[in-house]
Amino acid sequence: MRPLKEGLPLPPINNLKGVLCDIDDTLTWEGRLVPSAFAALGQLQERGLRVIPITGRPAGWVDQIARLWPVDGVVGENGGLWAWMGPKKLELRFLQDTTERAANRARLNELAHQILRETPGCALASDQGYRALDLAIDFCEDVEPLGEAQIEHIVAAFTSAGARCKVSSIHVNGWFGEFDKLSGVRRLLCDRWKEDLDPQEWIYVGDSPNDEPMFSHFPNSVGVANVSRFLPRMTHWPAWITESNGGHGFTELAQIILASGSPQRTRA
Repeated sequence: MRPLKEGLPLPPINNLKGVLCDIDDTLTWEGRLVPSAFAALGQLQERGLRVIPITGRPAGWVDQIARLWPVDGVVGENGGLWAWMGPKKLELRFLQDTTERAANRARLNELAHQILRETPGCALASDQGYRALDLAIDFCEDVEPLGEAQIEHIVAAFTSAGARCKVSSIHVNGWFGEFDKLSGVRRLLCDRWKEDLDPQEWIYVGDSPNDEPMFSHFPNSVGVANVSRFLPRMTHWPAWITESNGGHGFTELAQIILASGSPQRTRA
């Protein structure tokens, strides 16, 4: 993992198709969207690059982000759903159909009761009511930060129940089904552009263990500085790391891309 200030290789940047990024503690910092990071999304688009956030946040957030942000698509709930604005309306896709989602929700509700009972101090994430496929347990967003042992206890509860789970910078997210951030963005590219994902054509930016599938897949993966706190928990690290935290680090990367002379192209 090299400091970003040493310089990303310019040939990949000059051939870049787009930027994929996490949201929490990657575009935000201390719970707020960093204005310069939000502005950078639009600036990258103006340069002709595709911009796609890939987040653990819920379907309700995905709807708003796809409609209103300067982005070309959004993947939510760690890959279980994806959306983009078409010419006339929002296009929203779910990996699981309505029946499967309802059955899994019943199982997740039971698991939520168990986790809340067995792990004092945690809580359902404040955005849980907007989720379609997963269960988000808050360990530091709106509750006093829990210790590593408590976080591991939550992870173990998901795993014992046969659920997949990922630790983000604020939540432990768990779900039933085979999906993650990488499979979600593959499906978005296929549905929207009928394209396969070529890792050489994209940069991924993230900050926590739920970004590991992306860090391992993209040669030009970037961790914002606060990823350092999670490195002991991770097997796959980003190739590069910014000097600044959260959205300030994302802005740092965006400015390098914008200064690199990337050719303007039409985002078809």
